[in-house]
Amino acid sequence: MKALFDKTDKQHANSIESLIGAGTVLSGHIVFSGGLRIDGEVRGNVRSADGQANTLVVGEQGRIEGDIEVARLIVNGLIKGRVDVTEFVKLQSKAQVDCDLAYAVAEIHSGAVIHGQLAQGPRVAGGAESQQADAVPLQNP
Repeated sequence: MKALFDKTDKQHANSIESLIGAGTVLSGHIVFSGGLRIDGEVRGNVRSADGQANTLVVGEQGRIEGDIEVARLIVNGLIKGRVDVTEFVKLQSKAQVDCDLAYAVAEIHSGAVIHGQLAQGPRVAGGAESQQADAVPLQNP
């Protein structure tokens, strides 16, 4: 039997409370707490409950057609939509991302396919451009 997670993802394995299994097709929006792993297909938006640092894992057979708003995202499947990740995104070797992706920190493995814009930092309303902090000059004491 194949393990649910790679060795590098074991720290997140304990936080996964929900699973949408392979062969399952779900139409509708999902709001989740804790952790969610998708090995089936979701046709709708997926987001973390407000103010919570949650983890979404899209397995190799997983597919999401909709917008995603989460703190942490690990992808080895297919995503079509807009993605906002506040903490980090990890695109594993079989990830196929057909969307604009805003993130804080990204890890992209060899073999991952990305069609869309990547923007480091929070998404600006109405676009995928990252916000930049105003420069503050250093003052001598």
